[in-house]
Amino acid sequence: MENIISYMKQKPKVYEPSTSAFWDDVHISKYMLEAHLDPDDEGATRQHDFIKKSADWIADFCGGGTGKRLLDLGCGPGLYAELFDARGFQVTGLDFSRRSVRYAEEHAAKVGREIRYYYKNYLEMDYREEFDVITLIYCDFGVLPPMDRKILLGKIKKALKKGGILILDGFTDAAPFEELETVQYQKEGFWSAAPHVVIRRNYRYRETANTLEQYLIITEGDCACYNLWNQRYTRETFKAEIEGEGLTCTEFYDDVAGKQYTGKDVTICAVAQKLAPNGN
Repeated sequence: MENIISYMKQKPKVYEPSTSAFWDDVHISKYMLEAHLDPDDEGATRQHDFIKKSADWIADFCGGGTGKRLLDLGCGPGLYAELFDARGFQVTGLDFSRRSVRYAEEHAAKVGREIRYYYKNYLEMDYREEFDVITLIYCDFGVLPPMDRKILLGKIKKALKKGGILILDGFTDAAPFEELETVQYQKEGFWSAAPHVVIRRNYRYRETANTLEQYLIITEGDCACYNLWNQRYTRETFKAEIEGEGLTCTEFYDDVAGKQYTGKDVTICAVAQKLAPNGN
């Protein structure tokens, strides 16, 4: 009970961490994988029709995939990775969900795709000028706290070849978000196989352009706290973060399927390059 009271009595500090694993939780990851594979569900990934459109646009933007190496960060069960492979890229995928990586490996073998998948936290990657293209899709970047974003951009810069391209997206303030508090009992479900109570609290942090979906999961003998953060971006703030780590933003779009930039959509897509010191 003390844990519950300590959580409930105050608004969490910005990017306060969860108390339990989310992406690699044995139970939760099962439901996440099901959501990934549902072609109409946007809970874990975008709808599959959009993913195909996005993969086509990225391949066209990069001048085709033949002879190019692509690193798909947060690859999940390989939905994008297999489409990139089909478009000629040599694909490597990293993800921190053991279940998703296992599925991706098995499915790639089943359909004859030669894709390298690794179960790894991409904050720990250590590539050196190996990739022509790196993707980080579905607004995963803004989930990370600022210092981790800084670290990741530094590692991405090292991993890109000279002239290499980074494509990533984030949410804008136009993305729907409702501040709320709800309480629900479930016999079993997404958060736990055992009977549990879900206390959900949504907060908006206007001064830092953050949102939080907090889930307190109370079982008979435990209370776990999952803090799901995200950063809201403008063109200016996105550009400042990316260029602050030595990459050069070249173009912006409303989404990762190449929709012309208006700044009014729920997402923003940035394209950045690793340029030589002389700008070439």
